[in-house]
Amino acid sequence: MNPTGKYIQFHGIQLKDRQWPSRTTTKAPRWCSVDLRDGNQALAVPMTVEQKLEMFLMLVKCGFKEIEIGFPSASPTEYGFTRRLIEGRLIPSDVTIQVLTQARDDLIRRTAESLAGANKATIHLYNSTSPAQRKIVFGFEKPQVVDLAAQGTKWVKEYAAGLQGTEVSFEYSPESFSATEVDFSLEVCEAVMDVWGPTPQHKIILNLPDTVQMATPNVHADQIEWFCRNMSRRDCAVISLHTHNDRGTGVAATELGLLAGAERVEGTLFGNGERTGNLDIVTVALNLFSQGIDPELDFSDIDSLREIYERCTGMKVPPRQPYSGELVFTAFSGSHQDAIRKGLRARDQDGNAPWNVPYLSIDPRDIGREYKEVIRVNGQSGKGGIAWLLENECGLHLPKDMLREFGAIAGKKIDALGREVTSAELKAMLWTEYVERGAPYWLEHFQSNTEADTGIGKCHCQSVVVFEDRDLQLAGEGNGPIDAFVRSLEKICHVRVLDQAEHALGAGQEASAISYIKLQFPDGSMCWGAGVDTNIEQASIKAVISALNRGSKA
Repeated sequence: MNPTGKYIQFHGIQLKDRQWPSRTTTKAPRWCSVDLRDGNQALAVPMTVEQKLEMFLMLVKCGFKEIEIGFPSASPTEYGFTRRLIEGRLIPSDVTIQVLTQARDDLIRRTAESLAGANKATIHLYNSTSPAQRKIVFGFEKPQVVDLAAQGTKWVKEYAAGLQGTEVSFEYSPESFSATEVDFSLEVCEAVMDVWGPTPQHKIILNLPDTVQMATPNVHADQIEWFCRNMSRRDCAVISLHTHNDRGTGVAATELGLLAGAERVEGTLFGNGERTGNLDIVTVALNLFSQGIDPELDFSDIDSLREIYERCTGMKVPPRQPYSGELVFTAFSGSHQDAIRKGLRARDQDGNAPWNVPYLSIDPRDIGREYKEVIRVNGQSGKGGIAWLLENECGLHLPKDMLREFGAIAGKKIDALGREVTSAELKAMLWTEYVERGAPYWLEHFQSNTEADTGIGKCHCQSVVVFEDRDLQLAGEGNGPIDAFVRSLEKICHVRVLDQAEHALGAGQEASAISYIKLQFPDGSMCWGAGVDTNIEQASIKAVISALNRGSKA
């Protein structure tokens, strides 16, 4: 496993006065989706025409104004898809379709033919420029590479002139720019510009692909800045990025490349592409969004977008993919859950303040997700996650001290299950432990009589409590029903109410209420109980019995 001698470290250029590290991105770049070409060619089973059409319409809905739809000269399917979009008038007037071609006369002619009748189109020409491609694949010297690029541009210009009624743009890519000497990449691109003749009003797109990532993102940024600063007609070109993800830094390389002077980005949704994939446009766009910059793309229903993508491509978005993965807004850790819960609660109190919720870089609702997806509970979770599910999905607001008690009980049960639990399962655990505790005591009957007060503020109660198949007739007097009932229990056990809380479980006259009561026993031990009833007074008495049963079991 010793790489010494087999692999050679990539050395970047010397750019001592680089400017990009001190710059800040303030606006969205021009976006170009290459899902239907670069993404499609990376699939084990390429998309059908119908699947490509569904993807195209989805990309339009997201707001993409430039979409590379395919490689028309590569196959009848690719050609047919291009014609279907044009002849079916499926391309909005503000959307430019883009098609890829190699620098060959017959392929360029076929490509131009596929665009007949299009409103706006970009012909994307490429040829390889890196030393490895020059020597190993094509056996070319540098002058031959320059001549091929220039000749290809002449053919594009010739055939584009025949596309009457079509606004044609031109894009050139020195493939493997990341592995090419930057001065040679510039030489090739300058030769292409000489042939095409761009102007500040009609710019050429120079796409500088990070085809195979050779080094860290800062090296890529240096290459882009050097290129931008040394080209002769910067105002006549749009500098475009096309990063792959071989080193896992496609997003970083793109973001630094934008700082270095690029204005346009090519990539795919969720990063589908050759080898380790293309740039994930969703991630870069939502990174901008998280900084208060309008990405000019609509990802407000990310789950629907992901569903269409997965169905059409057969690929799966990893659960931890930034922003779009199923689990990216989910916290299992107890400390994370507690912080998120408190942050969201503070947010509810001041919804106009800037977003500042711990562990959540953006509001999940901005991309169509729900807060219930944020916190999920398994054996790693704590009381914060349990409280979140109970509060937000079950409408149960346990007192803080009771939550601590129940959290420990539920935690052991969840850990034993060895899996995630639902809010319904948590509620069932709560009911089993508290609400449904029917032994050793059972409340058969309870009635308080406020009309028979023996004094100001006094209440008299009568009840029947079943214990070991015996009906215990109890009576008591106190400051209220609960106090009166607790006093009536003295023949069973001397207990004292330490805490009490209650709330409704719904709305309307028939809604149930839940009461939480904490009792202290003669030995100093303490237990919570809970009771549910449509009558809050009855719910409170049931909560006393619940706590009594739990204390008796302790």
